[in-house]
Amino acid sequence: MSPMLIFASLAITGALVLYTIGVFRERADGSLRGPHVVLFWIGLACDTTGTTLMSIMARTSAEAAPAIHGITGLAAILLMLFHAGWATLVYFQGKRGGAAALKRERTFHRLSAAVWVAWLVPYVIGMLVGIPMIKLGTVPAVIASLVVAAIAAVLVFRPAKRS
Repeated sequence: MSPMLIFASLAITGALVLYTIGVFRERADGSLRGPHVVLFWIGLACDTTGTTLMSIMARTSAEAAPAIHGITGLAAILLMLFHAGWATLVYFQGKRGGAAALKRERTFHRLSAAVWVAWLVPYVIGMLVGIPMIKLGTVPAVIASLVVAAIAAVLVFRPAKRS
């Protein structure tokens, strides 16, 4: 495995870890705080770095990555950019308080989880087609990634148990 591939894989996995911590800490805390926003921006930087390196390797490789992976990867980065930007806006507006800020924050919690679930699709596709021991074809990898994302969505968006 090349050093660039190792670094790219670590960066993208770092994005998964940081984003997961940010999204689920924010949900557990019940409010958007500064550290969550920082985790979103660092996660975006990690994902962008890893994706850029993977793209460079794909352009110089004889083995092409599936087009769907590139499309979903770009969509995920754009979603993460929107998410981090909105997190920043909601965070600073929330410091001023008010009913509108509270409503924006509640909406943000749902968006945050949805972006995380959507981000799983290109991550799982890349993992399934890129790891030599797994090396699934494009269609099975896409189907598997959608199943993983659907399971994650059911778990994340299930109604809370009432006590």
